[in-house]
Amino acid sequence: MEEVIPWQQLLAVIEPHYPKGERGRPPVGLERMLRVYFLQQWYGLADEALEDALYDSQALQQFARIDLSAEGVPDATTLLNFRHLLETHDLCKGLFSAINADLTARGLLLREGTLVDATLIAAPPSTKNAQKARAPEMHQTKKGNPWYFGMKAPIGAERDSKRVHTVVVTAANVADIPQTAELLHGAEKQVHADAGYTGVEKRGELVALERRIDWQIAGKRGGLKALAEGAEKETLKAVEKAKASVRAFVEHPFHIVKNLFRHRKVRYRGLAKNGHQLYTLFGLANVVIGGRTATA
Repeated sequence: MEEVIPWQQLLAVIEPHYPKGERGRPPVGLERMLRVYFLQQWYGLADEALEDALYDSQALQQFARIDLSAEGVPDATTLLNFRHLLETHDLCKGLFSAINADLTARGLLLREGTLVDATLIAAPPSTKNAQKARAPEMHQTKKGNPWYFGMKAPIGAERDSKRVHTVVVTAANVADIPQTAELLHGAEKQVHADAGYTGVEKRGELVALERRIDWQIAGKRGGLKALAEGAEKETLKAVEKAKASVRAFVEHPFHIVKNLFRHRKVRYRGLAKNGHQLYTLFGLANVVIGGRTATA
C-alpha cells in the first residue's frame, strides 16, 4: 500500500477542507491522519482500539510515520473528528474518484464492459439499545432459504480490469434490478450479470439509452434443467459456463473488502455513514487489484 496508493492525489482531495490550525492546538499532519484512517479501514478497528494498536504495533507506527520517542499517537477523538470531516464534505467519494482517475491515467482502468452485482453486509439485529429497536435504515431480505438483516452494496466493476467504478448503497430489501442504470459508467458496450437481473434490458431507463448494450445475463437454472438431454442442452451449458467465467471476476472486490479488509458487518448506524466507508473500502480494493496487476 505504501508503494501503490497515489498519496498526493488523495491528499489534494482533502487538503482544502482540512483545518489550517489558525486557532486552538495545531492539527495533526494531514498525511498522517489519512494513513491512520486507512489502517482503521483495513483492520476494522474502533477509534479507541486503533489508538491502542498504534501504541502496541511498530509496523503500524512505521506505516503511519509516528515516532513515539518524539510524539504521541492521535487520540480516539481526533480519529473520530477526521472521519466526520470526510463524511461532512463527502470526501470518501472524492478519494474513490481520485484512485480511479490515477488508475485510468496509468492505463489500468478499461471501459469496454461492466460487471454488475450486489453483496449483503450484515447489521446487528439486536434491540438491546436505548430505542429498543433495530437500526431503522437496515432491513431484512431472504437469499435462498436464510434471512439476512442489514444493507446491500450494488457495484459496477470493469469487465477486464476487475476494478470497481461505481458504488451504490441500499437497504437489504431493495431489489437489484432498479439500481442497474446507476451502476453503468456510460461508455460500456457489454454488461454481465447473474440471473437475478433477468429482464433488466426491458427497463425504460435502459431502453432509452442512446447506445446499444450487449446484455450477458445468466440463464436461470430451472430452465436449463428442464431441457431434455442432447446437443441443445450441452450447447446452452457451454454458453452459461462461458458467461460465468467472465461474471466471476466481480467477486474479486467483494473478497478484498469482506475477507482482506474484514468488512463483514456494518460498523456505523445509518446508510449514509456506511456508504462513505464503502467508497473508501472499494477504492482501496481497486488499489490492491491495481498493485497485483502491476507486479504480475
